[in-house]
Amino acid sequence: MADRLAEGISFAGCDPRACTDSVRHEHAVVRSDRGDYVVVRHAEVRAAALDDETFSSAVSAHLQIPNGLDGDAHTAYRAALDPFLSPAALAPFAPILAAKAQALVATLPTGEVLDAVTQIGAVFAVRAQSAWLGWPSSMEEPLVAWVEDNHEASRRGDRQELAAVAARFDALITPLLSARRAADGSVVGADLTADVMRVQVEGRRLSDEEIVSVLRNWTGGDLGSIALCVGVLLRGLVTNDALQRRLRDGVSEAECDAIIDELLRRDDPFVSNRRVTTCPVSLGGVNLPAGTRVTLHWTSANRDEAVFGDPDVLDPQANAEANLVYGIGRHACPGRTLATLELRVALQALLAGTTWIAAADEEPLREIYPVGGWARVPVVLA
Repeated sequence: MADRLAEGISFAGCDPRACTDSVRHEHAVVRSDRGDYVVVRHAEVRAAALDDETFSSAVSAHLQIPNGLDGDAHTAYRAALDPFLSPAALAPFAPILAAKAQALVATLPTGEVLDAVTQIGAVFAVRAQSAWLGWPSSMEEPLVAWVEDNHEASRRGDRQELAAVAARFDALITPLLSARRAADGSVVGADLTADVMRVQVEGRRLSDEEIVSVLRNWTGGDLGSIALCVGVLLRGLVTNDALQRRLRDGVSEAECDAIIDELLRRDDPFVSNRRVTTCPVSLGGVNLPAGTRVTLHWTSANRDEAVFGDPDVLDPQANAEANLVYGIGRHACPGRTLATLELRVALQALLAGTTWIAAADEEPLREIYPVGGWARVPVVLA
């Protein structure tokens, strides 16, 4: 039997977990007050993500490489760009990123209230990504400011403001490309940004517009996401003494990564991705015509009681196979290895550089849709 479609559901100003936890037990798909169909159950989110022919990722009027492409074009760009994000390619950066994390922790005051998201997560994210891409330290201040402005624009959902913030990011990137281009048009330099400028897809080099799109995809979203992830991880530690002691006692990298993935599964800051249907299709008992705007709600899918039982109970081993934090299918996040590496070294540095991390007396503040996780996580380092 088809679900009774819940319509007019408002997600604006709502914690993404709370607003979907309240509807998921009755509906697999709901229609928001903005007209899109939001998929909230694990099985249906997974099915749509795996059917990339029916649920197209070509949803934006702006160039988005490679995540906004489908079919052969998506495959070609991923084949050219994914090697930069492979475990082998990232291995040399592990000690560099670890050193960045350790240096940051060494400067953090003890006994004072710090915000895990803005004062720890955002600063580390910018320093780590800049080190990976070969960007100068002068980029830190404008990029940290950009992360907060981007979150604020996302919270308000103002398209003009979002476009202006995106244009600011592009303006930061363009001079970096110019600095790596010789007078004859050849690319100079040996860092990762220069390497991306040399990439060829189907026998031609990427245009500047395409390069900026790639770097925006790799960094623009990831800077804010890593900051939010650090907030989620530290909130998990300060509310679970046993887990913090376990990590302090020493775990393998594999176990540390599994715990990180599970903490993010429980409170997924990678909230959603958009799709558009290419033909009529039924999903979760709801008939969707061709051209329907669909939102895959990863945060909700990762809390589906039908799959995870009590979604707030941490069970890294049991939940790993069904965890959708980084998506699934051809459009699964190519930056998973990099994100996991960054979060691991940040967590390790925080634990090694402190004797304890405690919750501050101040109340934490949840993020609101379409941003997830925590806007503010006050902690005290001992």
